[in-house]
Amino acid sequence: MFKALVIDKQDDVQTVAISELDESQLPEGEVRVKVQYSTLNYKDGLAITGKAPVVRKFPMVPGIDFAGEVIESSDERWKAGDQVILNGWGVGESHWGGLAGCAQVKADWLVALPEGLSAKQAMSVGTAGYTAMLCVMALQQQGVKPEDGEILVTGANGGVGTISITLLATLGYTVVASTGRMEEADYLKSLGASEVIHRDTFSSAGRPLAKERWAGAVDSVGSHTLANVCASMRYGGAVAACGLAQGMDLPATVAPFILRGVALIGVDSVNAPYAKRVAAWEQLTKLLDLDKLAANTQDLTLEDCVEVASDLLAGKVRGRVVVDCTALRFVDNLA
Repeated sequence: MFKALVIDKQDDVQTVAISELDESQLPEGEVRVKVQYSTLNYKDGLAITGKAPVVRKFPMVPGIDFAGEVIESSDERWKAGDQVILNGWGVGESHWGGLAGCAQVKADWLVALPEGLSAKQAMSVGTAGYTAMLCVMALQQQGVKPEDGEILVTGANGGVGTISITLLATLGYTVVASTGRMEEADYLKSLGASEVIHRDTFSSAGRPLAKERWAGAVDSVGSHTLANVCASMRYGGAVAACGLAQGMDLPATVAPFILRGVALIGVDSVNAPYAKRVAAWEQLTKLLDLDKLAANTQDLTLEDCVEVASDLLAGKVRGRVVVDCTALRFVDNLA
């Protein structure tokens, strides 16, 4: 038996509760994992609050990522005792996720926990940090170098934003952070931002082309913000887009792309291939300051998740939130 946060829906009414589940109820998968830590991401917030149709079937255990220990595996790539990480693959949306004491998933979805990281540290990075690394890698692959100019990070106080700032600054880039919470400016500068500007600069309708400033950008906001970021890119600049906190629309013109050669790169962390995932995690272990990572993280219990999910969507949560699942497996059937 194990505890889990379970979302259900009956007659269009969604409920969220902590439930006791049996391992026989777990969905199909070659690998069973004792979940040690999970996180609370923006998508989890949408799922738990029901503010967007994230959950594809009910009942559902949310949690789009987790780190833990393999209990048993029918796939030769994994064996009992292996430490693993999962990010994405529809977990927490169409397949039971990580906000539980136990999970059962496909072997293809897992990567090994990198040496030098604990399970908790891996979830302090989480899908947000892994996505941030993919964004930084995308800018590098596009040829954006530190000497090319400033890099803008929107949604700077969120998980993707805070870790993007840290990674880019570590790599020598000059980072400008955009946020709606200017009271957090000193904190963002402590992560490596050289300047902090208000998100209102980008959040409403703008011109097809604005004054050139940014050599690159990491955007987790979308909508008018992304359109204005593209419009203010320097010639040959690149934008790595990975989120839609403001909206899914993109009210832009083709002007930045055909007149300035701007590249808009979509970054998908859900279905990224295995080799890219491993590369991202390897880079994260080399670049992240674990002390800064710890300071950027708050700890939650499963009971905290519903309240914090609302705060997360309201933009009241800074950095990363880690959920301790180590006590949720209360009967060990394999002991």
